[in-house]
Amino acid sequence: MGSTTTTSLGSAGGLAALKARTGSPPACRPLYTAEQRRRRDASVWTLVQGILAPLQFLVFLVSLGLVLHALVTGRGAQAANVSVLVKAAMLCAIMVTGAIWEHRVFGCYLLAPAFFWEDVASFGVIALHAAYVVALFGSWLDETGMLLLALAAYAAYLGNALQFLLKLRSARLAASA
Repeated sequence: MGSTTTTSLGSAGGLAALKARTGSPPACRPLYTAEQRRRRDASVWTLVQGILAPLQFLVFLVSLGLVLHALVTGRGAQAANVSVLVKAAMLCAIMVTGAIWEHRVFGCYLLAPAFFWEDVASFGVIALHAAYVVALFGSWLDETGMLLLALAAYAAYLGNALQFLLKLRSARLAASA
């Protein structure tokens, strides 16, 4: 029996591979190299992300209001459902364009070391939004269940958005220091 070259995350080799993939903590290295910063600044996808992110947040705020209104009053569930579908579509758009941006700047479509954990959290956000869409079209949950699932997806989205904002703020402060 020969030795295997695969490692799991539970093994020492797997943990070392994960650490190599995610890189050192942000405090130890800049978010972008000079070349990555040049590519970021030259990419049209940076502008696209800069437009889509606040637009998605605006859609989120409107949808959150509709979802909360439907939960509290028992009315307006259809409008809330449509708004969550619009929010899910915005999430898909920002994820696809963000993957393209990440590829242009870092050379990989997702999980670049600089944004590894933010991307991992984004997968959870996508999963919750996708679960909402599937549950809605499959009629798997009652109205309250759908609205609560939307709130769970939105809580995950807020946490992920905060991750990105803190990362970008940290990078800006480090660059100005």
